[in-house]
Amino acid sequence: MENRLENLKWKPMWVTHLGCIKGCLDYLDMDVSDAWLFGATGHAFLINMHEQVCPSGPTAWHTEMLFKLGKNLGYEIDGVFSHKGKPDFEESRKKAWEHVKKSIDDGIPCYGWELAIPEFYVVTGYDEEGYHFSGPMPEPAKIPKPWQELAAGDIGVIEMYSVKPTKPADDATTVKQAFEFALEHARSPKKWIYDKYKAGLEGFDLWIKALETDTADGFGMAYNAAVWLECRAYAVGFLKEAKERLDDRFAPLFDEAIAHYDKVARKLKRVEELFPFHTRKPEHIKDEARRNKAIEALKVARDAETLGLKSLQKIAEAL
Repeated sequence: MENRLENLKWKPMWVTHLGCIKGCLDYLDMDVSDAWLFGATGHAFLINMHEQVCPSGPTAWHTEMLFKLGKNLGYEIDGVFSHKGKPDFEESRKKAWEHVKKSIDDGIPCYGWELAIPEFYVVTGYDEEGYHFSGPMPEPAKIPKPWQELAAGDIGVIEMYSVKPTKPADDATTVKQAFEFALEHARSPKKWIYDKYKAGLEGFDLWIKALETDTADGFGMAYNAAVWLECRAYAVGFLKEAKERLDDRFAPLFDEAIAHYDKVARKLKRVEELFPFHTRKPEHIKDEARRNKAIEALKVARDAETLGLKSLQKIAEAL
């Protein structure tokens, strides 16, 4: 037996988690802009950096708050999370399979982790063997993915979720809670951040230090630059959309935040140009002049981020 959801596909984004959610929302015909999704979940304002700029930074943190804040946008996420250190791991693999089959049979879109490379993928359907999916595939992937092989790699994490519509919150609540989460996350609390990673301004400091000490991973450098540039570009878009949606009396505060995050985005664009992902070369990370230019841009971005976080605090308090 085979069952597929026609026209369900991943929306290409560096943050593949949100690219999958956006694909599911588009399938459900929900009118949520890319910027509103990034901003309302708080993701547009986050950074998670490993001390050696490991490419795991964008995904290696506790992301449950994205699910809670997603309800403000009008969707709720349900599913299965487990890892190979848990005694019920094999049972969870079967539960994930059953959850996806039932959801797709009911016309509910799903997405999951590492159906090919360690990123998120929209599950477009299933057959007797396993999952059909859409997402980032630099090389041809085995489709279907046998359900018994889910999370069989070194990472060993099962994440398989369904996305359903629910009643959204009002805009003021959505913006306030997004900023409150972003501000909390920026303090690198252990409930969100793993060891050897830092968020917020400390994340920028780790990034700069790794370049100064020539300990940054070259692949990770290009990948992190692309991801956090995407986030800050959408931060500007979200702030502009929020300014339009909310009362005019908040406009000056939003203008202030827009100016700061626009500067962060422009400086991260400079870093991304110095360390391009698709045309990256091993010698890029060994080029001291290139690293120094990136350090200079990141220091300006960090200063602007400092002011940007203060602006978010003022808006959250005003709301």
